[in-house]
Formats: sequence, structure tokens, C-alpha cells
Amino acid sequence: MVGDTDDDIQERRQGGSGHRTVPHTADVRIEAWGASRERCLVEAALGMVECFADVRAVRPTSVEHIRLAENDDDDLLAALLDEVVFRLEVDGQVPVDLEADEAEEGLEVRLALAGLGDVEITGAAPKGVSWHGLHISPGPYGWSCAVTVDV
Repeated sequence: MVGDTDDDIQERRQGGSGHRTVPHTADVRIEAWGASRERCLVEAALGMVECFADVRAVRPTSVEHIRLAENDDDDLLAALLDEVVFRLEVDGQVPVDLEADEAEEGLEVRLALAGLGDVEITGAAPKGVSWHGLHISPGPYGWSCAVTVDV
């Protein structure tokens, strides 16, 4: 991805995963990577949570499973991040951990959730996912994605 450091490239070559935010006018731009598509999706969701909440010391109070239908990889990325926004806005819950596995015709996601009152708020909450510049794809060192989140 654009702006990768030598450390980022070395980590990807070794099958590492991660995420980061990059400057973007009035919104949050998240870049994520992983050895698999599923890990890359999880890293993007964790990156989105990290933009507004510190969940490192929080234990989940519930676990829920969801299935996302697969139209294409970009749709899966948007659907997963929309699910995080939905949980936050409607249920007042924040994912503190996620796992994703390929499932028949989609993606099976496990969300470990905590109440919004149990996490330290560090920034503006996400309001939605922009389709402009959204992408996820395989590359020479695994999968990578980028997405702009409206805050």
C-alpha cells in the first residue's frame, strides 16, 4: 500500500497483520492488511474501533455470531464495518475482538462485545462507511484494504 514503511513490508512478508489510520480531511481513513482476506477484514474493523475507543483493557460482556452474505470482497468490507456502526448506534455495543471465517456463500463473524459505557472514548464515533476509495484485494504479501469512515 502507498506509504508502507520497510517495517510494514517486512511484517507482511512474514504473514503479519495490522492496521493504521492515515490523514484524511474531516473523516478517518483506515488501511489494513492480513495474510488472508478474513484477517484483513478483521483488522479493518479493529482499526475502525480503535479510531474512537480504547478497548485494550476491556473484557467482552457478550458474544454474537453474524453471517454476512458474499456479493464481492468490497461488499463484505462495507457490510462488516456497517455492522460495527449498527452495533454502536442501535445497541450501544462496541466490538472488543472479532474473528472471521469463510463460510458457504459468505463470511461467519464472531463479535466479542462490550457496552459503550465500559470503554474509554477517544474520538468521534463512526457514522458510516464511504464507498469512495473503498477496496480490498490480494497482493504479493497477502490481502490489503483501505476505507474511509465518516465520523
